[in-house]
Amino acid sequence: MFERAERLADGIDRLTGAVGGAVAWLLPAMVLVQFAVVVMRYGLGLGSVWLQESILYAHAAVFLLAAAWTLRQDGHTRIDIFYADAPPRRRALVDLGGALLLLLPFMTVLAWYAWPYAARAWAIRERSQEVSGLPFVYLLKSLLLAFALLLALQGIAQAIRAWGVLRRP
Repeated sequence: MFERAERLADGIDRLTGAVGGAVAWLLPAMVLVQFAVVVMRYGLGLGSVWLQESILYAHAAVFLLAAAWTLRQDGHTRIDIFYADAPPRRRALVDLGGALLLLLPFMTVLAWYAWPYAARAWAIRERSQEVSGLPFVYLLKSLLLAFALLLALQGIAQAIRAWGVLRRP
């Protein structure tokens, strides 16, 4: 039975790794587009709301979609009072408690509040308030749901792995 749970955790790890790896490619694109915006503005005296908003969208996508991958890589910020020098079982207990008592409830609340927010944006196909802005605000708002889902899934994988450590003698 636990082998199935471990396979599920492996599948979640693969999913968050694929999403995080794909989104990481937005970073060089963001740098190039930002460079182009600066050159256009200060070198040519031109501005582009579309390009500026595309940087905002890419930044939001990187932050929200790579968060689960960051958790998987243990790259998130943690207060190491209980964790830094702890033995593996105590670390597993902290990971399990953190996932079940903090991460999953918070992601549930976030998804609960983000759902109508994104649904309204989709219903009206919300666009930028700027005339020449991007017409995809509904996609941007949907990233909140993807963030909650991916981070909750990675929390489940983390809890499975922690439980695996705790169940060993």
